[in-house]
Parts: sequence; structure tokens; C-alpha cells
Amino acid sequence: MDVRNQLDTIVADKNLLNHPFYQAWSAGTLPEAALATYAAEWGPFVALVPKGWEAHGDTGIADEERTHVELWARFADGLSTRVLNVPTLDATRRLAESTDRLFSDPVTSLGSLFAFEAQQPHTSTSKLDGLRKHYSVGERAEEYFAVHCDDVHEMEILAQRIEALSPEDQERAIAACKETAAALWDALTGIHEKHCAAA
Repeated sequence: MDVRNQLDTIVADKNLLNHPFYQAWSAGTLPEAALATYAAEWGPFVALVPKGWEAHGDTGIADEERTHVELWARFADGLSTRVLNVPTLDATRRLAESTDRLFSDPVTSLGSLFAFEAQQPHTSTSKLDGLRKHYSVGERAEEYFAVHCDDVHEMEILAQRIEALSPEDQERAIAACKETAAALWDALTGIHEKHCAAA
């Protein structure tokens, strides 16, 4: 199996659109309190994304990602909450800690970012649709997702850079992709269980 297929398989195995949290969001059955927790707890990960791009020298996309951190803060504000400096749930804290480590290395940052960026267009489209149908947060709070609906170029940039690595570094990038895909899934599980375990 070639490198791109390996990456795509990892992401497909942990496709966040299949997670009960996002499925409940799409159906409008997710409590608004769960959305607020998500906005607060996921925010520290979003704030780390620029670091991941900087690790392999892409300051242009890193600068763009910094503007998205502000958009995420507006999402949190629309849910009457604020982004935490440090996550309080074990799973979201592990996500922030693992990606902070992986985003510090030029090679592992590529794979770790791919696990996230490869899903951004589809998850953002789904989340935006769910917000507009079922939750009244306002356009300002929806903007983070609106700007990512067609954002496929970052995934392709990452895939090309991973394919250009040596075989040894490709393996490191693939391992980082796998670790982050699992951490993203587990972070959603932690938030979902906090609000929906009884259901």
C-alpha cells in the first residue's frame, strides 16, 4: 500500500463523522451544553495548529491558522463560553499534549496535521449544517466552519510533503497520523461521555 493510501486508511478508520458526538450534532440531539464544552475543551488544540505548520517551515499557512483561532473563540462566545487555556477533561488534555509534542517536529507535524486537515472540509460542512438547522449561535459563531468547508488544499500539501520524505521519515509521519487520528476520536468521546453517557 502506498503512503497516501496508508494515510487515507488511517483517517477513514477514525472518521469523525462516524462518531456519536458528531452524529448527534447533525441530528440536533446533542445538548447545547455539550457544544459549549466542545468549544471550550477543543480550543486549545485549535490554538496549536499554527505550531504544526511552522514546524515544517510553512509560516504562510501558520499565519492563516492564527486567524482561525480567533474564529474558534467566536464560536465559543456564541455558546456563552470561553476557550480554556488548558483542557480539563483527560481525553482533550491528552489530545493537546500529544499534538503539542508531534507539532514540534518537522516530520511528525506533517502526519499529525494530516489526520486533522484531511477531515476538516467534511466535518466543517456537517457541523455548519447542524448548527444552522438545530442551534441558534449566529453567523459570527458559524464562521470557523464556513471557512473550512472547501479547504482541501492543506490536506493535499501535507500528503505531497509526506510522499517526498525518506522511507524512514514516512513511517514516522504515518505513525503520527495514526496517533493523532486516535486522539481526536478519543477527545470527542470524552466530551460526549460527559454529557451523553446516561443517554
